[in-house]
Amino acid sequence: MSRISEPVDGRRARGAKRRAEIIDATLAVVQRDGAAGVTHRTVAKQAGITTSLSTYYFTTLDDLLVAALSTVADEYTARIQEIIDGAGDPLRGLAELIVESAGPERERALAERELCTMAARRPALAPVARRWRDNVAKLAATITDDAEAVSALVVASDGLCTALLVGTLPIDVDRVHRILQRSVGR
Repeated sequence: MSRISEPVDGRRARGAKRRAEIIDATLAVVQRDGAAGVTHRTVAKQAGITTSLSTYYFTTLDDLLVAALSTVADEYTARIQEIIDGAGDPLRGLAELIVESAGPERERALAERELCTMAARRPALAPVARRWRDNVAKLAATITDDAEAVSALVVASDGLCTALLVGTLPIDVDRVHRILQRSVGR
C-alpha cells in the first residue's frame, strides 16, 4: 500500500527555523552579556530581525528564556539518555559530560548555568531548570536504589559543574569520576 505524504508547509518550516534562530540569538546574548542582558531588543538585534518579530514568536521575556533553556535541557536530556543506554560506566560518562562543560564550550555552559540560576527568581524557568537534576537522578537510579545516594549524586553533579566553571577544581575526568563514585558510595 503506498502512502501519500502530506505536503511540506513552507511557512511552518520557515517559522520553526526563525524560532530556532531567535533561541540561538538568546543564548548568544546570555553568553556575551549575561542573562540580565536579555531583552527582546537585544535578542532581535543579535538575530538580525525586528523586535516585533521577536515578540511575535515569544510574547514575553519568560517565554523567550524558557525556550532557550528548554533547548539546552533537551540537549542534556539526550546526552544523559545516551549515557544511560550505553554499555560503559554511567558515572564515567557523566564525569566526561561534566568536564566537557569546562572545555571549548565553557562560555555556553556558563550561559546555561546562569539561566538555571535565574530560575530561582523567575518561576517560569524552574521546571525547565530542574530537568538537569531530574536527568542525573534518572541516571543515578540505574546505579542505586538508595534515595540518599541518588540525591548525593545530583548535588555532587551540580557542585562539580559549578566548581569547574568557576575554576576551583582542576579539569580532570578521573578526579570528577572518583568524586561521583564517592557520592554514591562506591
